[in-house]
Amino acid sequence: MKEVSKKLGLSQDTLRYYEKIGLIPKINRNKSGIRDYSEEDCKWIEFIKCMRGSGLSIEVLIEYLTLFQKGDESINARKEILIEQRKILINKVEEMQKTIDRLTFKIERYENTVV
Repeated sequence: MKEVSKKLGLSQDTLRYYEKIGLIPKINRNKSGIRDYSEEDCKWIEFIKCMRGSGLSIEVLIEYLTLFQKGDESINARKEILIEQRKILINKVEEMQKTIDRLTFKIERYENTVV
């Protein structure tokens, strides 16, 4: 777990929490009971990290994982979740751009008035 934590930039507590709430599929353990993360596990965790970083809720991600585990029958539902989340992110980006533009305007005003 320590190695995966460093590799993916998530704390061990976060990994344990994600596993506890079902956000990470069950991780295999070796004979000593130590978590044995596969490459697929790491890819899934990277996806979660990316989605959480962009503002997706844990609830949405759990819903996505639940659908993912159902296989191909849930492809359309998973796609709809991603489309909806993309719309939300696009709106956030537009709002952030407005804020950046306003800050730029204010900074330019200060630069033009300060001697």
